Amino acid sequence: MIKVGIVGATGYTGVELLRLLAIHPEVSLQVITSRSESGKAVSDLFPNLRGYVDLHFSEPDLDQLSACDVVFFATPHCVAMAMVPDLIKRGTRVIDLSADFRLQDAVQWEQWYNMPHTCPELLSQAIYGLPEVNRAAIKKAQLIAVPGCYPTATQLGFLPLLEQSVIDPLHLIADAKSGISGAGRKAAIGALLAESSENMKAYAVAGHRHLPEIEQGLTAASQQQVKLTFVPHLTPMIRGIHATLYGRLTKSVDLQTLFEQRYADEPFVDVLPAGSHPETRSVRGANICRIAVHQPQQSDTVVVLSAIDNLVKGASGQAIQNMNIMFGLEETLAIDVIAALP
Repeated sequence: MIKVGIVGATGYTGVELLRLLAIHPEVSLQVITSRSESGKAVSDLFPNLRGYVDLHFSEPDLDQLSACDVVFFATPHCVAMAMVPDLIKRGTRVIDLSADFRLQDAVQWEQWYNMPHTCPELLSQAIYGLPEVNRAAIKKAQLIAVPGCYPTATQLGFLPLLEQSVIDPLHLIADAKSGISGAGRKAAIGALLAESSENMKAYAVAGHRHLPEIEQGLTAASQQQVKLTFVPHLTPMIRGIHATLYGRLTKSVDLQTLFEQRYADEPFVDVLPAGSHPETRSVRGANICRIAVHQPQQSDTVVVLSAIDNLVKGASGQAIQNMNIMFGLEETLAIDVIAALP
């Protein structure tokens, strides 16, 4: 059994980790930390886990965590990097769901997160945990940086086009919508029902923290510099991301075949039939990205529609997918679940 610890398990990604790990046949949950809820039964805070998780929250303790085979960090940005170096030195494998190790450039990280990175020497060691790109490296990794939700939906949509050099990498557009849970489990005016219901708005148009992460991944895929206009929106739903992606075609290609061949062996990417329109409700609670590709009026514009659950394929489900790969397990174990409808 894989001994698992979770740091910061009181947010939405934390409870999703627990929901999925609790039924994982190869996992033994050892320690679940929270400074604010220390001593409280996990199932008292999250009653959906009653009968599945019997542990209590505890204060983070390096000795307890380092006794685990793998530790997940479901913490806000800038928290994991304070503890990860010591865990790495002790030989514990780490899967970080925050942004602390996603960017390879420490100067760029500081620019977007407004503080110095405290362990920049680990940035080059961290493997970016997008299995559809880095599966081989994930198998041998000690430190995984789980991709963000917007970056997952956007990269999976653009990858086949950039890898085969069929679109102009300098003119990419991502128009993405997210449910309220993407903002995290916290008291914030913008997340109140009366503020977010029956309302949709764009935000961070001047620059979102996920932009450099997306451009980093797309640049690696295209082997040349990319330029992306990324506009996120907040929509009046709890969970889900829908990304509408635009590119300018540079050559004629059978787009449907291109996408089907690229993802033919990927268990968690579903390329829909030609003419389809994926919906966020079709991925709710599931570790799946559903994609459709269009070429309106046979013009030189390609439109890719990409839908994921921001808390599963966009966070916790993808983190467990990485764990399964790291420990040589069946990649789909415990996360091959059907989306919940309605």
